[in-house]
Parts: sequence; C-alpha cells; structure tokens
Amino acid sequence: MTAETKKQKHVGRWVAVSIVGVIVLALLAVIGWYFLRINPSVQQVETIETAFPEDSLRPEADEGPSQPVNVLLLGSDSRAQDGSLLTGLGDRADTILVAHIPPDRETVQIMSIMRDSWVEIPGQGVSKVNSALAHGGVPLMVQTVEELIDQRIDHVAIIDFDGFEGLTEALGGVTVDNEMAFSTGGYDFPQGEITLQGEEALIYVRARYPFSDGDYQRVTNQRAFLRGMMSQLMTRENLTNPNRAADIFATVSPYMATSDTFDLGTVVSLAPQLAGIDNSRIHTFTMPTLGTGMEGSESVVYVNEEGLAQVQEAFDQESMTTFTPPAEK
Repeated sequence: MTAETKKQKHVGRWVAVSIVGVIVLALLAVIGWYFLRINPSVQQVETIETAFPEDSLRPEADEGPSQPVNVLLLGSDSRAQDGSLLTGLGDRADTILVAHIPPDRETVQIMSIMRDSWVEIPGQGVSKVNSALAHGGVPLMVQTVEELIDQRIDHVAIIDFDGFEGLTEALGGVTVDNEMAFSTGGYDFPQGEITLQGEEALIYVRARYPFSDGDYQRVTNQRAFLRGMMSQLMTRENLTNPNRAADIFATVSPYMATSDTFDLGTVVSLAPQLAGIDNSRIHTFTMPTLGTGMEGSESVVYVNEEGLAQVQEAFDQESMTTFTPPAEK
C-alpha cells in the first residue's frame, strides 16, 4: 500500500459537523414546507437496518422528561463496489466520534475516539476499537462505544468522503485557525487563519505524515476544521433560508447512512431545543489517552482510564457548561 493510499484512509472529523449541522439547519424552517422540500434528499440516505445490539446487552435507558442524546458518527473512506456504505465497513471506517447533547441542551460535546484505541471488544477480548466493525458490524461497534461512555447510543450516522468535497464547496469554503504550518499533497498550509474548500480541505483533515506525532496532530487539525465548518453552517444565510438549507443537505445525503431512529422527524423535533447553541458552546475533544505503544506487532493507543471515568461522569450530568476535558497525553 502506498503512502498516498494510506492517506486516503483517514477521514476527518467533518462527519460530526455534517450531522450536527443538519440538526441546526432545521431551526427556522417552516416545518411542513421543510418536510416537502427536503424529503427527496432524505430518500437518498441509506438506512442501517440493524444498528443496535439486543437490549439486554446495553446500558439502562435514561428515564425522565429530559434525557441526553448520543449520536455515534462513523467516517468511511469510500463506499463498497455494490454502492452501499455498509458493505465491508470494517475495512473502510476509521473515524469514530460521539456527539453528546446533555439534557439541558446548552452545549454539544463531540468526542473523537482514536481508531487504534486499545479497548475491550465485547465477546472478542482486547483489541483496537475499530476492529469491532470487522467482528460484529455496526451493532458491535455501538455496544463497544456504549461500554466506553456508559450510556446508550441513540442514533448512528455514517458518511463517506465523497460528500465532503461538495459540502465544503457548497459552504463557499471553511476558515480554520491552523495551529502548525505544514505542506502535503501539493498544498501549503501556513500557520494562522486559512480558508479551505474541496480537495484542499480533504487533504488538510487527512494529513498525518507531515507531523512527528502523526494522528495526534491530525486530530487537532480536524477539531480546528470542525469548529470552522460549524461556524460557517450557522451563518444567518444558512439558518434562515430553507432553500439554502435543503441544497446543502442534498449535497451530503447521497453519501450518508443512518439508523432508522435518526429520521427527519427526530432532527426537526430536536432542533428547537438546540436553537440557543452558538459555536462557542460546541466543544470537541479526544477520548483521553496515555500515548502509543505496541501490542505484538500492532501499534496501539492506550486509553487513560482515569480520564475516561471523568468523561463518563460528565456525560451523566444534567449540564456540561463547565466541563473541561481531561488533558491529552
């Protein structure tokens, strides 16, 4: 496998923005008209027929009038030859995120799980977290992540990178605050504020080889891109123009698959609850780690169990407005 081919296997955190952005874009639409306008695009979204493990294998469901919402977001580098995002997903998905919306709906927390994280896979022993997809598909990945966060996953969404390039162009580019200057793929990315779109944006969020710490800096860049994209999605033009919102969604929908729980009705019902959230309250962080090591011939990322326990405790609270993620190592 060439270095270029390896680069193409790393999809950025843009998947999270695509999903959360769809929620935000519904806010000011006229609901009945919006259903009619966006429905053709919704029909292009592939459905994950079996997304969840059997109920007895899952954490207890939260009760009460206000509950957290957890969305598992998976990024795929391409769809299978049969046209499905789900066929052979275990070989193609290496971006794993959890979007957590606390009960008070005051913030959105997006936690990235590094694909090489060395974790317990139910029924399979300890392995890289991404291997859950190869062993048991989406249901086993859901079960694995539920055990990590000690909460139920409510919805699952998958997106492949073919939709990413068009989305950034539809937004007119995404401005990011780039932490570290680097060059790769024929593009220069200077330190500071830069605007990216199309292929250039794809290369930016995939890049890891220019950095001494590889995936760690890649994740930092992806977070910067995610914040920039969310800010662009939440402009007045996008929020108040239903045609604009529907056009953006139409760009992404052919490249998405979702659980049957994550339908348009769910999005529209959740949207008013998120109306007060601005970009400063959308927080991104990586599941706490202790750095890298070797397990046999495999390079792995070790989980910081103490830090993960802090995340679990925070996810269990009514509000996360004062939450500070554990320091990354």
